[in-house]
Amino acid sequence: MHLHPDGPLIVGDRVSLEVIAPPGADLKGYKVEARLDGAQGAMTGPVEFANFGIGARQQATMLWAWDTSGLEAGPHTLTFSILPDGPAWSETVSLQPQSAVPPPEPGAHWATAESECCIVHYITGTEAERDLPALLAMADQQARDISQKMGAEIKDKLPVTFMPRVLGHGGFTSNEVAVSYLDRNYAGSTAAFVLHHEMVHMLDSRLGGDLRPTILVEGLAVYLTGGHFKPEPLIPRAAALLPPASGCRNACGLGHYIPLASLADNFYLSQHETGYLEAGALIQYMVETWGWQAFSDFYRTIHPQTSGSQAQAIDVALQSHFGLTLAELEKRFLDRLRQEALTPEMVNDVRLTIDFYDTVRRYQQALDPSAYFLTAWLPDAGQMRDKGIVADYLRRPSAPENVALETLLTAADVALRAGDTIRAMQLLSAVNADLDIFTHRGLEALAVSSPVQNTLLVQFERILSYTGQP
Repeated sequence: MHLHPDGPLIVGDRVSLEVIAPPGADLKGYKVEARLDGAQGAMTGPVEFANFGIGARQQATMLWAWDTSGLEAGPHTLTFSILPDGPAWSETVSLQPQSAVPPPEPGAHWATAESECCIVHYITGTEAERDLPALLAMADQQARDISQKMGAEIKDKLPVTFMPRVLGHGGFTSNEVAVSYLDRNYAGSTAAFVLHHEMVHMLDSRLGGDLRPTILVEGLAVYLTGGHFKPEPLIPRAAALLPPASGCRNACGLGHYIPLASLADNFYLSQHETGYLEAGALIQYMVETWGWQAFSDFYRTIHPQTSGSQAQAIDVALQSHFGLTLAELEKRFLDRLRQEALTPEMVNDVRLTIDFYDTVRRYQQALDPSAYFLTAWLPDAGQMRDKGIVADYLRRPSAPENVALETLLTAADVALRAGDTIRAMQLLSAVNADLDIFTHRGLEALAVSSPVQNTLLVQFERILSYTGQP
């Protein structure tokens, strides 16, 4: 079970509960009921198990079901029942007094500002409020670039929320754009780059299409943004994913390439950086081969197939528009990638980028699970604003171990961007050593024997020189 907001729960919180099905269990058709001891009736009506998040984790989600207003600080017992014929169990949850609310939450509230392109939502007292004029100008700049590249006017202003915590890789798009904006952004990249990517998704969605396959949706955003997490030459870097060439001794491919049919049908469950880089390079290749208008005509007229396979849908559309199959497109794409001359610097940077984000996700799964992209806690921001809820975004794990590891990840990202691969490897090694301790021995052991403690004490000045913190 997961409770939200993260961190200590405080009297007055509107608490959400995630009751997660055990691995391998199929609880479709079952429901969960939760009761507070001494209260009359359930917190909310029985909630069905359903797929949650990009990863489709099976769980019952009780959104803001427990209103703790008026309760006493201290322990409270919640009793859960699986209906109709499942087990029941109890959990004890402690509530802290309202005096324990951490800054900037006391007095913080939702606020809105408008720019030429966007309606921007943010929480007062956060970095977004501090930097608001620059963020509004940045949003307008990104929107103008996207509109020009896509040849489409942004008629209705784009809704954008700046989140004061890391969720996923820093950006999501549904009915509005959400971008992480905070000083210790351990997920790397920059707000401008992530915002551009997510804005492409929003305008792309508005332009429509019967079926927009995920590989092409994400590839289009990477291509039009000029990279995934940073500016990057897509085709040369995608070439680094190929298997090593025969007799290779200097700059050898990494062997991470994913066949396009497999990637199309399993995009979000594939290795993240590999999938996005391949997808972006594929879009670049198609646009360079047939031109933007021909690609757009193809992309907007892909139709679902009875099999449900996105790879098959792409295959059918390719034959209709360009007279070739997905396999034939892939052969031409691979031939193009093999024309690239790899350099050791390029290969090492691609390898370290994959290692960095694998480490970020490993950290999230271990010590910041609400942020993990496949099951990130992303309640509807419009409802949060209507209800005046800010804690779900303001609170995050903030134990010394979290701060230390996030500082090291931030430093590793800066070192990688500066081309200091040795330093980036050292920092990632320190983070992974700590995560090994946590995985095998738990948080208490991590606090006692953390290699990061030594890293922070002995090399703190150098770490901060990479993060740019005072």
